[in-house]
Amino acid sequence: MFSESKKGRTVGETIGQPNRIGKNTKIIGDMTSQADLRIDGELEGSVKTSGKVVIGKDGFIKGKVECTSADVEGKFSGELIVAGVLTLKAASYVEGDVTVSKLAVEPGAAFNASCSMKGDVKPLKAGDSQKKVEKTA
Repeated sequence: MFSESKKGRTVGETIGQPNRIGKNTKIIGDMTSQADLRIDGELEGSVKTSGKVVIGKDGFIKGKVECTSADVEGKFSGELIVAGVLTLKAASYVEGDVTVSKLAVEPGAAFNASCSMKGDVKPLKAGDSQKKVEKTA
C-alpha cells in the first residue's frame, strides 16, 4: 500500500534526497550516490552519481566526477565524465579532461580542458560545407 514502485522511472531520475555540501565546508575523500549533488563548498576526491552534479558559484571540485548531467557555475579541476549535458555558466572555470555527450557554454565561461564528445555524432557529407546558394529575383 505504501511501497514505492520502481517501474516507470525515467532515465536520469535519481533515488533519494539531493545531497548538499554547503559553503565553507571542505571534504576530502570519495563520494558515491544515486541522488543529485550540489557543491557550494570544496570537495577534493572523486564523485560518482547516477544523478546531476551542480557546482555553485562558490563551489570547487578537484578530482574525478562521473555523473548523468552537470551544471557548473563555480570551479572544477580534474576529470569530468558526463553521460548527458554539461552546462557551463558564465562565471564557471573548468580545467582538465572532459568527456560529455552534449556541451552548453555560456559567454564568459573559462573552459581550459581537453574535451571528448561521446554519443550520436552526425557524419559530414562531402560538399556540406560548400553548398551552393541559389538566388531568386
